[in-house]
Amino acid sequence: MKYLKHKIYGIIFNLFKIFPLKKNKITFIVDSRESFKGNLDYIKKEFEKRGNFDFNFFYKDKLSIKGFKNLATSKYVFLNDNFFPIAFMNFKGETVVTQLWHAPGAFKKFGGSVADGDTREMLLKISDNVDYLITSSKNIEDYYSEAFQISRNKIKPLGLPRADYYFESHDVDDLKSKFCNRYDIDFNKKIILYAPTFREEEKYNNVFNYLNLDEFNRALGDEYVLALRLHPKIKDFYSGDISTKGKYIDCSDYKSEQELLLISDVLITDYSSIMVEFAILNKPIVFFAYDLDSYLSNERGFYFDFESGVPGPVVSNSNQLIDVIVNEEFDESKMSDFSKTQFDAIDGKASKRVVDFLLKYEG
Repeated sequence: MKYLKHKIYGIIFNLFKIFPLKKNKITFIVDSRESFKGNLDYIKKEFEKRGNFDFNFFYKDKLSIKGFKNLATSKYVFLNDNFFPIAFMNFKGETVVTQLWHAPGAFKKFGGSVADGDTREMLLKISDNVDYLITSSKNIEDYYSEAFQISRNKIKPLGLPRADYYFESHDVDDLKSKFCNRYDIDFNKKIILYAPTFREEEKYNNVFNYLNLDEFNRALGDEYVLALRLHPKIKDFYSGDISTKGKYIDCSDYKSEQELLLISDVLITDYSSIMVEFAILNKPIVFFAYDLDSYLSNERGFYFDFESGVPGPVVSNSNQLIDVIVNEEFDESKMSDFSKTQFDAIDGKASKRVVDFLLKYEG
């Protein structure tokens, strides 16, 4: 039976509604890997400034009596990605369920924008039990309304909480020094971060079939080092064999993606939403879209025209990629304009706005 597991979760959860709600209790829904925690961490830190709150984590891939009880008795519940059992959970009327969503802005289509009818119906049921969906800009509300199948009046463009990281005090030189020591890199070299996304068309996932490392390093190696950060699903397809040894740094296992963005001088990507966050820093981005025609035909598509809408030059082969970086063919005004469409405010106060809103209207 479709969604049976999620319905069982809902039935179990509903049994715990007999316990009274606690107004200072907050529960964050995560998985056991605690992935996508960035927004949640910043919301937690902001609540900690406001008083004595009881914080709990509900691990969605673990059955726990304590977890269900905490979830059922929480005043505030936060999600950062999809959790289908929400569709079958009858929260108390005083409970406030807020979806923060881990991906910044609107780039690749997702959720109800690409799903079949059954999935859209499920998303609608989930959204019925969600009080607020936080986005980064009013300009993208229509996209999120479609993706989550949620009413516009539940969408609040208050910002991306984890983007507050870039406005904190960081010793960037120290962060870079630690990175360079770990990977045995010359500190004086600039870092080009290459972060390709996963393709359903498997043959395009081996990035070194399209990026000529010898030519890249011959042209750029004196000034730059190439740091590769792979999407987890790509690892089965790319060839980091003896022919590429020493020609790039594989930092896929580096814990903090945000630190990497902060210390990198240039980002090379393709269709990854990482570029939306990197654009905040107003540093150069190159889109290495060697399979653009295939991606447009076979993948989920974008919310805007890719070639004209992305905040940087689009290239299709190694030579074009190298030329763009060597000649610094970047348009700062385009990057700035893009950020303004994705973020209403870029000020390091997103977490504050979210918590201010919830305490004012739901506290």
